[in-house]
Amino acid sequence: MQRVTRSGVQWLTRAAVDGEECRNLWRHNPRAPYALPVGEHFEVLVVGQELGMETFGQLRRRRMPAGPVLADWAARQIGFMLPPRSRGSFHRVLAGETSTPPAFRYLDADAVLVVPGPLTLSGDRYEWLCPPVGEGGPSSGRTTALAVMLAASADLIARAAHIGEVELHEAR
Repeated sequence: MQRVTRSGVQWLTRAAVDGEECRNLWRHNPRAPYALPVGEHFEVLVVGQELGMETFGQLRRRRMPAGPVLADWAARQIGFMLPPRSRGSFHRVLAGETSTPPAFRYLDADAVLVVPGPLTLSGDRYEWLCPPVGEGGPSSGRTTALAVMLAASADLIARAAHIGEVELHEAR
């Protein structure tokens, strides 16, 4: 069970178009997902589940800053919340890490993100892998860490798939 801290809930409800509506919903059903506008309070990098879980795992194992991370298990996608105005920095670092970036969507102004409620349980469609614990706060380190680990994780997954293909071919 992942739980969002009180200051994390405050940060999320400040991002809502109608913060009072969001607070009331979560007061009555803390597991309810809620749609938040992207751009002013945070931006989001969305990747496929396999790449997202590997990237998240690498960030955790190396004790690198991940920030809030959420999963949409039905869509098989992982979202990494980043500080506002991180797009340029993220793209620059990623371009420095790889000439073949993995598939991703970068959400900023005019996008909407469905976030899990403050209390998620295993098996919920939307789940916090790393819940917000306070202000999403500016952190260039978080943006850099995500870009570096995304490239490294994509490379690791590609290499592992290639090894599997070679072993399968040799077995024939």
